[in-house]
Amino acid sequence: MKKLLFILLLLLAYIPGYPQEVNEDYIKTHYEKIETYIPMRDGTRLFTSIYMPKDTRQKYPILLNRTPYTVAPYGVDKFKPYLGNFPEMSRSGYIFVYQDVRGKWMSEGVYENIRPTRTDINGHQIDESTDTYDTIDWLIKHVKNNNGKVGMYGISYPGFYATAGLIGSHPALKAVSLQAPVTDWFIGDDFHHGGALFLMDAFRFMYTFDAPRPKPVSNENSPKAFQLPSKDYYRFFLDNPTLSGIKENYLGHTVKFWNDLAKHEVRDTFWTSRTITEHLNGVKPAVLVVGGLFDAEDTYGAFETYKQIEARNPKNKNVLVAGPWYHGGWVRSDGDSFGDIRFGEKTSAYYQQQLELPFFEYHLKGKGNFNPAEATIYVTGSNAWRQFDQWPPREVKETPFYFTKGGKMETISAKTEASTIEYTADPNKPVPFQEGIITDRTREYMIADQRFVANRPDVIVFETDKLTEDITVLGPVTADLRIAMTGTDADFIVKIIDVYPDTTTSTSPRGQQAVMANYQMLVRGEVLRGKFRNSYSVPEPFVPNVPTDVQVRLPDIAHTFKKGHKIMVQIQHTWFPLVDRNPNQFMDIYKARREDYVINKHTIFVGGQHPSRITLPISN
Repeated sequence: MKKLLFILLLLLAYIPGYPQEVNEDYIKTHYEKIETYIPMRDGTRLFTSIYMPKDTRQKYPILLNRTPYTVAPYGVDKFKPYLGNFPEMSRSGYIFVYQDVRGKWMSEGVYENIRPTRTDINGHQIDESTDTYDTIDWLIKHVKNNNGKVGMYGISYPGFYATAGLIGSHPALKAVSLQAPVTDWFIGDDFHHGGALFLMDAFRFMYTFDAPRPKPVSNENSPKAFQLPSKDYYRFFLDNPTLSGIKENYLGHTVKFWNDLAKHEVRDTFWTSRTITEHLNGVKPAVLVVGGLFDAEDTYGAFETYKQIEARNPKNKNVLVAGPWYHGGWVRSDGDSFGDIRFGEKTSAYYQQQLELPFFEYHLKGKGNFNPAEATIYVTGSNAWRQFDQWPPREVKETPFYFTKGGKMETISAKTEASTIEYTADPNKPVPFQEGIITDRTREYMIADQRFVANRPDVIVFETDKLTEDITVLGPVTADLRIAMTGTDADFIVKIIDVYPDTTTSTSPRGQQAVMANYQMLVRGEVLRGKFRNSYSVPEPFVPNVPTDVQVRLPDIAHTFKKGHKIMVQIQHTWFPLVDRNPNQFMDIYKARREDYVINKHTIFVGGQHPSRITLPISN
């Protein structure tokens, strides 16, 4: 009897559609792998891996992923552990195609970071859009058993390449999922936020990513990651205080992009030509934009891409999904918790089963009836999925919270004469961005407890009284600060925080070492380099001791501050070494010397006719 049962289970394992464990053996059993070079219009050939279902009784759509991060493993006898964005896609009936982009890994050509989109003005003959078009055209004509329809997807940098596929798209491209896409490397993604250099990320990423590649190479010959000598990045960057010194001492092998950063310290045509959202007109494929509310790399990119497609293509089928995820967390985690915060359900499974897979099934196979809300957003705090007919929601009310000298936040401006809060910020004793010895940039810093800096004299804190009812905030946030200072420049970091009550029953999934009573959960933080307060292209110095208005714009949030909690805002001027230090002098920071970093004395104006405040989009 046991032998008969074993044979039955063995037979079931090979019935099409039977839910088997997906691993390398499964892929090898069910797919044929082809490796080829696809020629582009200029003769450059791009290395491409194609996984074709062995079951040829039907035709399949193609799912294309273009990446600068390698299509490994290389070799027709070596297989990925699963195909697509998550294991279930391997069983769903697609031809999966992976391509090394131009100039990376095994592809020919010269690589260029966020390659500019060709226009009549710049006269470029090729870009990532033409490479995508040429790839799809070749696939449709040469890959057997395809049904003539193509989808694309990509997370982060591959999200940029998927976005490029929308521009002048091939007629066969029917559905594209842009996930945490890179959009603007000066205003809000990856290596710059608000014009300020994200030092730690830029240094660590470009140390290997921008290393020269004189000829095509497989991943076995990839450059080695930076080895931190002191095991403490805070100390390492203080000991190497200038950007020019970092370049000279550590980046001799990979200076191209670092040189570009130094040559283009303002948002000039170098950056605008690389802002792909400026070119998203005439979008024809259906689009699913996906982002993480706690994405340390590309929170801005997801929301901005959705908004630009929506504004430029009002008839396009463009929808937005945002969940409580880190970078790629919707396919790289269960999504039931992050850091110390629990969400109470496997949010990633919901996304995969109810949104991404049905999106491709409908648009590429005609299966099902995919008709989601315009925006499907997971609201943290209340921990629930909500659907909206537009984003930001039309029903929100922009509500200002005014700061007071006593450290309070009130919805009614104090009817008093202007008061001031005075303090100093020393760039040589910068505020750390995460607690403890910084051996790495954790992804959890985006949601972590902020009590470790709340008592520093250079971190200014405002908070509401305990809330008497839930307050749900949906959309982008702005902080309007009336300030004066002794220097001619400064960075402004604004953080929105959910303060748990001392009676909370919440527990951390990481164990009892996290005390949740009075926990200060970071909901959103952002930086603005002060000289860019009026224009990213034309920086302006501050006039010492003259009151000046500075507005800091924070990416969208979706969070409920529960009854009994408090809303807190922290304002500071360093966030180190996540963000490079501002010398507090109006200058080209890439040319700053160690002695140029000086103390700044700050004044925040509260009350009176020009009160500092933060404005929250509160759901009715």
